[in-house]
Amino acid sequence: MGRWRWAAVAAVALGLAVGLEALPWALQRLRAARRRRPRHEVLFFPSQVTCTEALLKAAGAGPAAGPRDCGCSLPHGESSLSRLLRALLAARASLELCLFAFSSPQLGRAVQLLHRRGVRVRVVTDCDYMALKGSQIGLLRKAGIQVRHDQDLGYMHHKFAIVDRKVLITGSLNWTTQAIQNNRENVLILEDEDFVRLFLEEFEHIWEEFNPTKYTFFPQKKRSH
Repeated sequence: MGRWRWAAVAAVALGLAVGLEALPWALQRLRAARRRRPRHEVLFFPSQVTCTEALLKAAGAGPAAGPRDCGCSLPHGESSLSRLLRALLAARASLELCLFAFSSPQLGRAVQLLHRRGVRVRVVTDCDYMALKGSQIGLLRKAGIQVRHDQDLGYMHHKFAIVDRKVLITGSLNWTTQAIQNNRENVLILEDEDFVRLFLEEFEHIWEEFNPTKYTFFPQKKRSH
């Protein structure tokens, strides 16, 4: 009996030793699983005015720089705008934009940066608002980004983006400086397969509908709101 008892104790001790040795690995896997949780984030506007220069440069828009390297007097903390920029700059393969109004210089720079990095960018917008002073659409087109717009009687009033066909960004926010700094707005950032699929289907439908080969030479004027 003594021999069996010692054998059992030895087996338990060995099991504990193996378990303790594997504990760091198990904790690492648990942390990794937590990091892989689908993203669900809510941003509210107006956004605090903060410097986004360091963020854009760090992402490749210029020489690498930290917050202290920027000489501006603006705060360098996180804001709703900086978090929106980070969500966009995470794109590695594709970015679909479906926007009623787009005049934010910071968001425009981020989109051009993604294009230069080789991300496939497609933009759908409203034909009336793309022509307004300050619109980023002309700059995006000049950079070589594909842009299509409506010609029908209603407004192309969507406000959403799809990052890498995995992350949906949508809400009430027009991508304008006025809306970002002054308006009460919201943006949802969702990593949800079902929602992304539905919005991607809508984008592809509009993209084909706004094919330039289908434009009419003298479209009817839109009705006012």
